[in-house]
Amino acid sequence: MSFSSDLKQLLKPYYWFNIILSMSYVMCKRTSVICSFLFENSDCELDSRETEILFFLIIVVMLRTRKAGSVTMVNYLSSSFVYTKIANIILWFYADIRYGLPYGALVILTALLLPEPTYMGPERLTYFRGPQILEEELKRNKGTTWLVCLYAAWHPACVTFAPVFSELSASYGIENFRFGKLDVGRYPDAAAKFRVQDGPTSRQLPTVILFSGGEEKMRRPQADHSGKLQKFLFSKDNMKATFCLDDIYQECKEKLSAAKNTKKTE
Repeated sequence: MSFSSDLKQLLKPYYWFNIILSMSYVMCKRTSVICSFLFENSDCELDSRETEILFFLIIVVMLRTRKAGSVTMVNYLSSSFVYTKIANIILWFYADIRYGLPYGALVILTALLLPEPTYMGPERLTYFRGPQILEEELKRNKGTTWLVCLYAAWHPACVTFAPVFSELSASYGIENFRFGKLDVGRYPDAAAKFRVQDGPTSRQLPTVILFSGGEEKMRRPQADHSGKLQKFLFSKDNMKATFCLDDIYQECKEKLSAAKNTKKTE
């Protein structure tokens, strides 16, 4: 996603309203007119406790957004909103419970009325309703190569990766190279079958698995020889390079063309 696309995305109400919520306390405290009205007998400066909370927030946001694989400005903002709003709730309650309660209510109301915009572009995805259906599909047509994403709808890293996987499916998906998704949050037996932890702190969500000939050939993230999970950044370029999508696409396209030519000559 280009910088101009990011800016266009930020014009949507979800983003600018959440930016305001995320910066509300600092803006009110540092704006003299508002500060003198809300915080009587205050010098309109952040005290040591408020500064500690904000520094802790910065550290948490940096760590969590990197783990979520956030690589664009919009991704960083989306991943950080939940932490910044929690910090603001703490700050408003710290200042006065009369401010903390309405702010918390406003955060809940915003979440209900302004959900995060979802990807609306083209995609060629198959959504599997359980691991059995995926297994049946792999056994039924072993000539098809599958790239399957195991995800949970509530997991931030999966939300961030969703448009990337959709775009890849639109670019590379053909008859014998297909892209699928399986929600392990909805079907926990899938998580057990494919050895993926599906808890809130899981570092295995999302997990992308390449199937060829009905068998698993590669997955990311994967464990090393010591069993430690290796970090993987789910960007579009990383996906293309790691799974050799250009090579697989070309190979599958040639096989498809050869099969069609064979049918014509028969």
